[in-house]
Amino acid sequence: MTVPYNTTPADALVPLFYGEVDNSMANSGSTALRSLIVAQVNDDVDLVASALQIVARTSDAIALGGDGSMLASMHARWRKIDLGGEIWVLPVKVDTGSVATGKVTLTGTATEAGLINLYIGATRIRASVVVGQTAAETATTLAAAINVATSLPVTAAAANAVVTLSCRWKGDTGNDIKLAVNMKGAAANEKTPAGLTVAMVNPAGGTGSPDLAQLLALVGDEPFEFICHPYSDVNTLDDFRDWMNDSSGRWSYAQQLWGHVYTAQRGSLGQLVAAGRVRNDAHMTIAGFEATAPDPIWEESAAYCARQAVFLSIDPARPTQTGELVGLTPAPAGQRFIWSEFQSLLKNGIATQNYDGGSVRIQRAITTYQRNAYGQPDDSYLDSETMHTTGYVMRYLRSIITSKYGRHKLADDGTRFGAGDALVTPSTIRGELIAAYQELERRGIVENSALFEKYLIVERAAGSPNRLNVLFPPDYVNQLRIFALLNQFRLQYAEAA
Repeated sequence: MTVPYNTTPADALVPLFYGEVDNSMANSGSTALRSLIVAQVNDDVDLVASALQIVARTSDAIALGGDGSMLASMHARWRKIDLGGEIWVLPVKVDTGSVATGKVTLTGTATEAGLINLYIGATRIRASVVVGQTAAETATTLAAAINVATSLPVTAAAANAVVTLSCRWKGDTGNDIKLAVNMKGAAANEKTPAGLTVAMVNPAGGTGSPDLAQLLALVGDEPFEFICHPYSDVNTLDDFRDWMNDSSGRWSYAQQLWGHVYTAQRGSLGQLVAAGRVRNDAHMTIAGFEATAPDPIWEESAAYCARQAVFLSIDPARPTQTGELVGLTPAPAGQRFIWSEFQSLLKNGIATQNYDGGSVRIQRAITTYQRNAYGQPDDSYLDSETMHTTGYVMRYLRSIITSKYGRHKLADDGTRFGAGDALVTPSTIRGELIAAYQELERRGIVENSALFEKYLIVERAAGSPNRLNVLFPPDYVNQLRIFALLNQFRLQYAEAA
């Protein structure tokens, strides 16, 4: 028998005991599935360089991005769903662009005491009103209340009974901030005091987006399974597509980093369908939200990705449908997407969410992949679970091969070598892969191991004696998506003959 020592010399003469430890057969570890949030910091934050860094606490995200920053609010939203996941951030800024601004205009004089209930996104700001209070006085009180709430994405200034709201950062994302008064209505005892009126103009005029092509290069070879960002402009989506691609990106043979990207976009059915139809990226999920959903899109994106991260870290093949997007506020009743609209969104590359059981929930987290290279319909990469399952299987196989066979010799089948020698043949690896597949089947990741064994090919490369070529044909388990039942009722069963 040949013992495959790694360090103990064969010609040692000094007595007596030599001990060497080899962990190659003991590895049962799994890769930590880390998450990455790409988000903006406030314009007044001195960001010398966008440094990739781990951020466990939201307080640290606030210190990095600033009060009310996109980065801080995305981290806070994520932590409401994923308490223990490892979160990294890539802070970014928009250098060339403008800030979105909105207005709240008050008129009249209060004839009764009460409260102004202004919603910025889904956050309620309340300002006290006393009898005889003028519009200008109310505007000053309201602006002060807004500025006290440092978690808001805007700052406020009052002048001539008008409160001007300014986003804390440049860019078109600021245009996504929604304003409302008395959003929860009489049920929440919300009404404007008599004598005063409130008119609003949602923030607009924000322009610009970060140059992500250069910033994503800073991530390097760091592995991330769940990548979240709030941008939906074509240039940014193209940057992520190129960064993730199968030929030279994170899914290529050279990088083998895998992972999946999540973002969100709001709009009408027509706007979202049009946006989805022009995409065809298996590595991107765009969650569609109604135009009137109050939460800003960066929080929608963070919640969606966080829920995916929690569920898929436990089991990458289990469907994430019904996953609660904790804390998100739905669009008003009557303004939410209906079944036929969900159908259109899902047929055009837009992932969906719905409001059910008192919460906003993931409905189906599809990718934007819709067509093959010839422009024909292709559903092979329809669901994000397929992408995460693929990454899981690839990491699992890499762990086995690199742990057990990292320094082995390679010979043809039939070679007569001593038992225990650090040498493998194609049939040895074939047996290892079959055993690995059977373990994946026990874990509920794949199925049909008999057919897998039939179609598995392991062979030495004809022109390269140091290389094994493997055709690995897994049959992934699927998700229970549709339960169709025909209720063929009777008013009375006929008696048996």
